[in-house]
Amino acid sequence: MSQPTLSAINLNSQSFKAPARRWPPELSIFLVLVGIALCFEGLGWMVRDQSFLGNPAGLLIMVLQVSEIGLIAIGVTMIIIAGGIDLSSGSVVALTAMVAASFAQSSDYARAVYPALTDMPAIVPIFMGLAVGALVGWINGTLIVKTAVPAFIVTLGMMVSARGLARFYTHGQPVSMLTEQYMWIGSGAKPVVVFLLTALLFHIVLRYTRFGKATYAIGGNPVAARVSGININRHQIWIYTLAGLLAGLAGVIASARAQTGQSGMGMSYELDAIAAAVIGGTSLSGGVGRITGTVIGALILGVISSGFTFLGIDSYIQEIIKGAIIVVAVVADQMRKKKR
Repeated sequence: MSQPTLSAINLNSQSFKAPARRWPPELSIFLVLVGIALCFEGLGWMVRDQSFLGNPAGLLIMVLQVSEIGLIAIGVTMIIIAGGIDLSSGSVVALTAMVAASFAQSSDYARAVYPALTDMPAIVPIFMGLAVGALVGWINGTLIVKTAVPAFIVTLGMMVSARGLARFYTHGQPVSMLTEQYMWIGSGAKPVVVFLLTALLFHIVLRYTRFGKATYAIGGNPVAARVSGININRHQIWIYTLAGLLAGLAGVIASARAQTGQSGMGMSYELDAIAAAVIGGTSLSGGVGRITGTVIGALILGVISSGFTFLGIDSYIQEIIKGAIIVVAVVADQMRKKKR
């Protein structure tokens, strides 16, 4: 019997070699976050002779801002994983902020929106804000499912309509003089705690529950998901409803933090949320993404925005750079898709 050659032995040993260990995808995104923060730290000492990371007040403001966008981004991530898109979330923040604030006004204010409903317990305006957000999300999902109109068009129309409703609600007037109990929700680091707990909850839901697996299945292969028994229409309505609920939560926190409700709140938040999701590794083609990556993506946007403000860069230039970041993130997503 012939003996196996050395090349054959090497070939067999290579074929049985254990696969290389892959790093979690969030690690590379986190390293990018660290690198950006260190760059701003160095530029801070060079340009202003000050520390960017050693400014606790500035960092707290950044994290608080990230908390509002991050809550929206969690819902947007689920929608994108399922193969959809949502452009209405920023306007939903404004609408829910106005509605929630109108039920949280103090009796000391003579021009309250609802004079007979002043000094309400904080749970009432919170519930109203969440309910309005969930209703808008349900309308989005139902229209997409029942009419077969692309999600881009439906949510674009809702973006305009919700912003108009926010302005019409009080004819453009801000809602002021909120109760101390309601404003307590947005004080200190409470928005950050809410954001992190919400992110943890939906991370568990997406990774370890049937609902999460169905979400990935729908975005990855809708035909196979339908054949496997998943009710795609009902599931999509649920996803958009949850995303609207999270946008409503962001609106409640925004109004409590600002101590007022204004129709201009949440402007361009939908773009920041989409950018955070894509930067965090969520594929616009659907089926791929994690909440942990979205959290890091939101932090990256927050660090960039705060860093530019720290360096005194004009806000218009910041918008240009932010737009470029969104384009680069989409290009990177397409490159990842081709590799897969």
